[in-house]
Amino acid sequence: MWKTQLGSIFWIALMLLMSTDEACSWQPSAGRTPIPASMLIASSRRQFMSRSAILSIATATGFGSSAHAVVGQNSLAGRLEQDILQQQPPLVVNGGVDNFFYPSYMAGTWDVTQTLVKASTPLGKIYLGGPNGDASIAEKTTAESISKLNVPVHLQLRFLPTKWGVAEDRLFNTRQRLDSFAGRSVVSNVSYNDVGASNRAKVLALGGSENDPLQTTFIRFKGPAAQKTFITAHTEEQSSDTTWTGSESQRSIFALTNENTAPPIFTDTESIWQFTKVSDKQVRARLRIASYLNAQQDKLYFEARNRAVSLLDYTLDMKRLE
Repeated sequence: MWKTQLGSIFWIALMLLMSTDEACSWQPSAGRTPIPASMLIASSRRQFMSRSAILSIATATGFGSSAHAVVGQNSLAGRLEQDILQQQPPLVVNGGVDNFFYPSYMAGTWDVTQTLVKASTPLGKIYLGGPNGDASIAEKTTAESISKLNVPVHLQLRFLPTKWGVAEDRLFNTRQRLDSFAGRSVVSNVSYNDVGASNRAKVLALGGSENDPLQTTFIRFKGPAAQKTFITAHTEEQSSDTTWTGSESQRSIFALTNENTAPPIFTDTESIWQFTKVSDKQVRARLRIASYLNAQQDKLYFEARNRAVSLLDYTLDMKRLE
């Protein structure tokens, strides 16, 4: 989830690390927006503005504001280096078995150490200030994220072979990421949802199995919250026999499940992966999470002009477990 988007998900932190009673009774102060922290969590109401940890896929390093020249904009590998990223257009796919497929050597379960090594706000910190572009929220979000720099997080990731290629086990990996970055169990359940581009009936009809991953996931948290994540675009490129780069864009909808009437939160992110095979038992990877503003809720959406407002860069050391 949260695959995770600094400045996008505003209540996840509070909901997941407060007690259920606190979460159910909490209401935003009048005229004030909770801290935006896509993939961030906080340990209490008092600390939710000062302690955060990236959940969806990582933790943050140093923030800076830069607008350097775009490099290699026509390649996926180039998107790992660019300071300014344009949001990828949606991909319209039919057929029922579409997914984001990884190189064959990724099949299996991996022991992973993931570390955030760089983070930037290419359009300025103010774009992390929530739907109203609040400067104080942006500063606090940035400062607390910096405290997570170079902090390794240990988790496991699993990739499953299918008739069409190797796909991420989203049920297993989503829980692993969220629980590992939270430092405790915050996920109650993860399940797949059928959509036109990726659904169980079509997978089975074309010779797939009940265990084949689908694109769309639904997460129920142990607090009064839930999230649904859709894949909106994906593309891959193979630069050598051992190096593969891929990009996957997601839209997530996060909502409270108690009597709170707060509207759902929409977040748009892009995960850019690069895997390099070291041996049959080891892979080194890079991950960049680019976050974009959303037309439904962000005051600065038009100023951002479909450009990423935060870039989080991670390294992953992966060792095969099976």
